[in-house]
Amino acid sequence: MLAACGTQSAHVQPTQTPVAAVQASPAPAGPPSPAPQPSHVFVIVMENRSYSQAIAGSYTAQLARQYGVASNYRGVTHPSLPNYLAMTSGSTWGVINDGFHSLPAGGLGAQLTQAGITWRAYMEGMGSDCMRSGNGYALKHDPFPYYGSACPPQVVPLSGFAQDMAGDVPRFVWITPNQCHSGHDCSTATADAWLASFVPQILATSAWRDGGVLFVTWDEGEDSANSVLTIVIHPGTPVHASEIAYNHYSLLATIEDALGVPRLGAAANAWAMSDLMASGG
Repeated sequence: MLAACGTQSAHVQPTQTPVAAVQASPAPAGPPSPAPQPSHVFVIVMENRSYSQAIAGSYTAQLARQYGVASNYRGVTHPSLPNYLAMTSGSTWGVINDGFHSLPAGGLGAQLTQAGITWRAYMEGMGSDCMRSGNGYALKHDPFPYYGSACPPQVVPLSGFAQDMAGDVPRFVWITPNQCHSGHDCSTATADAWLASFVPQILATSAWRDGGVLFVTWDEGEDSANSVLTIVIHPGTPVHASEIAYNHYSLLATIEDALGVPRLGAAANAWAMSDLMASGG
């Protein structure tokens, strides 16, 4: 059912036969919860650390002390790619590896485009072709081209981030660091140092300061529970940790609620992370 097309280091020639949607790893039980509607939503996805490993980074720990923390958050599966698909479509699509798979057109990016909501996904190290891995960029950590086997124009190199933030900031901003800065190929200290240099750029924007929110999450954990750290950085959120059982479907539900679009796939039955975004009190 799933056709892997080429390697991560070469240009991908997608299969013409899309896979059928298969949902795996149920979302946390419970009714959907409405979330506040921030002006802008930012997401940074890091790599391959369990909760205890990620929070060992000094800057990461500082963010966790200062802002909201989902302390009972899990990845939905292994390896990386199906977690990225879960975050952007509400399904793993039955994918169990990091190869290329031609999925039907759709996903969060297409949903936002159809709704007239501006968005952009910044990929560190990406060249002019989002289908070609290299220079620290890995296609498996960029879920958007999988939907419809094409590079959306909103998927761009991270090198243009600072200039864009000085202008008209998209409502939804996704950031994938390169293989080293995400922690995939380098140490926790290196990934933490990258966050320490990059996150302040977001917090300095009026898009974040005027009611925006930044989610920093890790794609999958390395312990048996697949625990990951997820930090909710919102200017009006009281500092606290939530012990509610959240996962990547919860993150998608929260993003879609915040941007005012319907929930996709398993996000429809997930708890939104509303308690970590509430203002005051």
